[in-house]
Amino acid sequence: MTGWFSFQDGEATAGDVLALRRVEEVLRGAGLDHDVVWSPGFRADALHFADVDPADWSHLVFVCGPAHGPQVEELHRRFAHCVRIAVGVSVVDPGSPAVTGFDRVLARDAAGTGPTPDLAARAPALPARPVVGVVLTHGQHEYGSLRRHDRVAASVTHWLAGKDCALLELETRLDAHDWRLCGTPAQLEAVLSRLDLVVTDRLHGLVLALRAGTPALAVDPVAGGAKVTAQARACGWPALVAAERLGTGVLERWWRWCLADGREAARRIGAGFRAGARPDGADGLVAALGLRAAG
Repeated sequence: MTGWFSFQDGEATAGDVLALRRVEEVLRGAGLDHDVVWSPGFRADALHFADVDPADWSHLVFVCGPAHGPQVEELHRRFAHCVRIAVGVSVVDPGSPAVTGFDRVLARDAAGTGPTPDLAARAPALPARPVVGVVLTHGQHEYGSLRRHDRVAASVTHWLAGKDCALLELETRLDAHDWRLCGTPAQLEAVLSRLDLVVTDRLHGLVLALRAGTPALAVDPVAGGAKVTAQARACGWPALVAAERLGTGVLERWWRWCLADGREAARRIGAGFRAGARPDGADGLVAALGLRAAG
């Protein structure tokens, strides 16, 4: 089986891979053995076209995407002896050699025929995965030689790349004109409240996550500890890693805690914020102004 996820310069999309899983489900149900060819750029350890001897196969199934272009036409030349079937594809040009080279085309959309649901829609159910917001900063130059921001960001993102989770890069900076950024605090809180976890080296990444009742794995990017450490202490939040102690072991330990006991701890702290359980600087502002509160 092949598709656009198989070509050297192709790309694997979530929809294409789910479509493949749907076809695999059907073939397994019929007791038919099969192999999948992957792009080496996506799955380096899998079967690639460079490893394939076409003579070893009797059928070729092309899954999903447009049945169009020279890469598809090359499949017809290389696997000319095979029965070639396209399934779940879009037919842009019915007269194209990429289309006419197939013995059978089970299109999802083509001129003159009614569309069928994309194969991804009926793919096997997927296991739940945590949704994790990542809020990092490369700034804060006021800390001078104590800055460990670049090393912290590199270590954290390298570690996160190996986690089986959905990662969402976030920014606390607001922008009313850039659609990629939130325009108001309420918009950012709407995102944070729907996450399972926030990984951050920013003070407000920590505070806003807890305010939303979402656990935060915080890393202080300043040697010796600075405002992130101070804020974690002020909030009573334990999931804090010092730049000097940053490593896979401690990150994994706090990751597990945040996704277990940390959920309730974060909800409790968020509720405490709303109830005013912990005093903040604004509580002493009126007295500092030397004025009496009205009423």
